[in-house]
Amino acid sequence: MQNFQHSSETYFNRELSLFEFNRRVLAQAQDIQLPLLERLNFLIIFARNLDEFFEIRIAGLMKQRDLNAIARTPDAIPTEVVLQALSQAIHTAVKQQYEILNHSVLSALQSQGIQFIQYQDILEKHKAWIAKYFAKEVQPVLTPISLDPSHPFPRLVNKSLNFIVSLEGKDAFGREITMAIVPAPRSLPRLIHLPAEVAGCADAQIFLTAIIQQHINDLFPGMHATGCYAFRVTRNADLILSEDVDDLAVALKDELSSRRFGRAVRLEIEDDCPAPIMQYLLDEFDLTEQELYRTNGPINLSRLSSSFDRPELKYLLFTPVIPKIFRQSQSIFDILKAQDVLLHHPFDSFQPVISLLKEAAKDPKVLAIKQTLYRSGPDSEIVQVLAEAARNGKEVTAVIELRARFDEESNIMVANILQEAGAVVVYGIVGYKTHAKMILIVRRENNQLLRYVHLGTGNYHAGNARMYTDYGLMTTQPAICEDVHRMFQELTGMGKMAKLKALLHAPFTLHSELLKLIDQEIAYAQAGKNARIIIKVNALSEPQLIAALYRASEAGVKVDLIIRSICCLIPKVQGMSENIRVRSIVGRFLEHTRVYYFEHAGEKQLYCASADWMGRNLFSRVETCFPILDIRLKKRIIKDGLLNYLQDNQNAWDLQADGHWEKMTCQTLEQQHNAQRLLVEQKMLKV
Repeated sequence: MQNFQHSSETYFNRELSLFEFNRRVLAQAQDIQLPLLERLNFLIIFARNLDEFFEIRIAGLMKQRDLNAIARTPDAIPTEVVLQALSQAIHTAVKQQYEILNHSVLSALQSQGIQFIQYQDILEKHKAWIAKYFAKEVQPVLTPISLDPSHPFPRLVNKSLNFIVSLEGKDAFGREITMAIVPAPRSLPRLIHLPAEVAGCADAQIFLTAIIQQHINDLFPGMHATGCYAFRVTRNADLILSEDVDDLAVALKDELSSRRFGRAVRLEIEDDCPAPIMQYLLDEFDLTEQELYRTNGPINLSRLSSSFDRPELKYLLFTPVIPKIFRQSQSIFDILKAQDVLLHHPFDSFQPVISLLKEAAKDPKVLAIKQTLYRSGPDSEIVQVLAEAARNGKEVTAVIELRARFDEESNIMVANILQEAGAVVVYGIVGYKTHAKMILIVRRENNQLLRYVHLGTGNYHAGNARMYTDYGLMTTQPAICEDVHRMFQELTGMGKMAKLKALLHAPFTLHSELLKLIDQEIAYAQAGKNARIIIKVNALSEPQLIAALYRASEAGVKVDLIIRSICCLIPKVQGMSENIRVRSIVGRFLEHTRVYYFEHAGEKQLYCASADWMGRNLFSRVETCFPILDIRLKKRIIKDGLLNYLQDNQNAWDLQADGHWEKMTCQTLEQQHNAQRLLVEQKMLKV
């Protein structure tokens, strides 16, 4: 195994590449061919992605910069240069974000009878209702904090909405207070529905910020507010756990509380705020102008998410389809004994996975159920079924990855539920996230034990399965089942690396075997045989794999890469990568499948996996990579999951040799190809 080391060069390529994906998401909000509320949704997705980018990526770079300064560590590309490049790109994108919102989306929504009312939009007809709502619902839970020697600047929670207020006059004690902070309680909604008779339309919502700003003087009797400006601070939210801990769950609980008050990394504030007040806040949070983002509109667009019942302004309703083979009364165990089954989410329903576990939980022949859980949640039906199975006397083992980012608290709750039901809960291996997606069911049939397995590219999360594209394989193939059994032993026990027959697994064999598979294609190309590589992953940044793909291109291997976000490889460079094409698909569903295809002189080797081609996946996580052995399923994945996406000219972006992404377009209606829409239409025809 190797330890993945972050260098400034890696940061520079990886972080800029990840932000480029966010820009592609933002570009979707400009696409006037998309339904209007879906364009708004892409703005919301961009805002949420940007929050996490600051909480993790920018925070990591700022920490690295500070450490380098202390240690005086020279870097080929100073971290400060990376931060400056990112800051420039993000400032440009944020400006574009609000231009799209203000000049395109909001005006178009208003023409459709949907209003988002900001402070400047408040009309005389709104004021009486706002005053009543403020007095009854808002003012009782507000806590204005004056800034004076006895009231120092408050400790503000990560991403909380706050107001800084400039004041004139004296308070009840005769003090001249010039400034105050008003935190907006998290118990209050950020958008409040305005009655139709008040707004003049059925779909009107007013921002909480507008209501508070309208009545800010009510919070300071005898004084006058000369200004009220909403702001939000983003903090470092990454968790760092020592490997030398006695109880991972206890250590994680202690660390979670610090996430809310990590180092400040971004300040967002309304752009009409006076410069002295902005500088005052920057000083308080120890930030510079580089980390200041002036917003020409509501802060935190992720709060714009609303449940308007306007189907004509959304994507055509699609319900994931239960495959025909499961629409009968036959036992799932009998189905799987007869054939492997492939599920392609969200086009195929996730329900068969839940049904498999439900049947196993009640079946007296089932002795044991083992499952990895990365992101599921305490309300997950899968968690409830596993708990039921444990109460029914099954040997239930759950390998829960507590450290799944931003789901840590939820995963601790899942662990508690399962432990209380009598399941064996383990947290994998300290220092290595368990990212593999596996279910193993052991059943006694005719006096012998048979195994049933589910392997996936995505999480056991029914909600994600409706929004993310993923593959799931249900099989009884002996070699695969034996390998999954050995991997669970590896995760729950101690001993040497498991020797697997069919699966590749990180952090042990996956990286080296991928290099061998690429080298094999090179050898075939050099021998004049068919050689081609198609890789579909979320991210590509591992240097050795990138170097191997360059070698493949130089040898004449045709390489197609479908990379959703991070891509540190440069395609189309003469003499190095002229045989490599890179595309990114940004559409209705989040592309999440990991598929590796190698022509292998016509034999067509195909793998699905839980791992992206990043150092962290290959060296610092437990991952599975499983072969698709059934010829029928192999053809289906190649046709629907690879070639279909390589033909897309509606949601596809093409990476150029100079590093910029170019949106692919098609002028004629007959030649338009939308990979995701085609899969939806195919499924709807089969219902």
